Amino acid sequence: MAAEKEFHMTEAGKEKLEQELEYLKTVRRKEVVERIKVARSFGDLSENSEYDSAKEEQAFVEGRITTLENMIRNAKIIEEDELNSDKVTLGKTVTFKELPDGDEETYTIVGSAEADPFEGKISNDSPIAKSLMGQKVNEEVTVQTPGGEMRVKIVSIS
Repeated sequence: MAAEKEFHMTEAGKEKLEQELEYLKTVRRKEVVERIKVARSFGDLSENSEYDSAKEEQAFVEGRITTLENMIRNAKIIEEDELNSDKVTLGKTVTFKELPDGDEETYTIVGSAEADPFEGKISNDSPIAKSLMGQKVNEEVTVQTPGGEMRVKIVSIS
C-alpha cells in the first residue's frame, strides 16, 4: 500500500480544519438531509431538480468530510524549533523584493491544506516557496514560475 501524503500545517491550521469538519458533520449534514426530505415530498424524483440539487450537495459535503478527515489524520504539525531558524521554512513569513526594482511582497509559507494566497499564505509546494525554502535574508534567488524566471532578494524572515 502506498504511503499517504503528509499535510504540513501549523497547529492553528489544524484547528481550523477540525472546526470545519465539526461544522460539516453536525450542521451541514443535517441541513442537507432535511433538504432531501423536503425535495422527496414534492413527488416524482426522476424530474425533481430540487432533489437532484440536494443529492449533489450531499455528495459534496460527504466528499469534503472525507478529505478533511484524511488531512487531519495525516497532519504533520510544524515544530517550534523549525520556526526558530534564520532560514526560510514552513510557518515562516518571508518578505522579498522582485529584482531589479519590483515591489516588496510578503507571504507566509504553509502546507497545502492551509494555503490561501488572498490571505498571504502560499503552499510549500508552490514554485515561489520551493525556491525560497532554506534561504536566508539578503540572498538572491531565481524562482521558476509558469510565466518564466523571476529573480528575488529576501528582505526579511519572521
